[in-house]
Amino acid sequence: MSAAGIVVAGLRKRYGAVLALDGMSFSVRPGVVTGFVGPNGAGKSTTMRVILGLDAVDEGTALINGKPYRGLRRPLNHVGSLLDAAALHPGRTGRAHLLWLARSQGLAARRVDHVIELVGLASVARRRAGGYSLGMRQRLGIAAALLGDPSVVMLDEPFNGMDPDGIVWMRGFLRSLAAQGRAVLVSSHLMSEMQDTAGHLVVAGRGRAIADAAVADLIAAASGDRVAVRTPAVPHARSVLTYAGATVASTRENDGITVSGLPADRIVTLLGRSGVPFSEVSAHRATLEDAYLELTREAVEFRAVTPTEVSR
Repeated sequence: MSAAGIVVAGLRKRYGAVLALDGMSFSVRPGVVTGFVGPNGAGKSTTMRVILGLDAVDEGTALINGKPYRGLRRPLNHVGSLLDAAALHPGRTGRAHLLWLARSQGLAARRVDHVIELVGLASVARRRAGGYSLGMRQRLGIAAALLGDPSVVMLDEPFNGMDPDGIVWMRGFLRSLAAQGRAVLVSSHLMSEMQDTAGHLVVAGRGRAIADAAVADLIAAASGDRVAVRTPAVPHARSVLTYAGATVASTRENDGITVSGLPADRIVTLLGRSGVPFSEVSAHRATLEDAYLELTREAVEFRAVTPTEVSR
């Protein structure tokens, strides 16, 4: 296996009675944005802290370009990270904050000005960072992560606090980092953004990786052989198709159902023969959120009830 990027192998970490990591293993390859997702308590934050040498583990290894973080000389030249956008001195200007970090690593001031331009903060770089919005602090944190021009970039929830323009910028920015040959690991709860940004996904659950695959493969698997049907006569369609041996499920749309167990052409024939009107019969395409919810169904520790269940 190539030493480039991140390789996490068999991480186990216990905090008292709580098993935070239970054999977490995955890799982050250069040239790919890898999404890191999972329910709260799945072990994502602990894993990222272990990779950065902030937490020790009971078992296992976490390597960056073939070495543990603490074995890296000038670590900012190897890995840039953003775990907490609020971790800055509010009295310093954005530029002063970056200069302080750069000097600690022997980096030139011109690199500071370059990353400020890169993340779009040139117009506010001399304002005190304490007055920055969350989205601006995210950009400042990303600028800090890129100071050493690292080959590995790790970002925790970078879309937080971003306005719509910022979100569009972030998608393209992350993809551009990967296109430059960097290994990019992004933790996020926003499946829609991961679907638009990541090429690969690691799904964490109960301290281990429960899925590690290309985003396209996860969506294809979740789509299965289901067929999407739109009809103003849902009860009639459900009756006809169920009688023919299909499994029918409702969708979020009032006129939509998904059908398993029958091919699309057979569904068209059955609905037409029974006089059921329909506007669409097509192969169902799941979203990444659909795939994620299916994968993590048994890994969620705290599940809220619906308002309907409360009223019973």
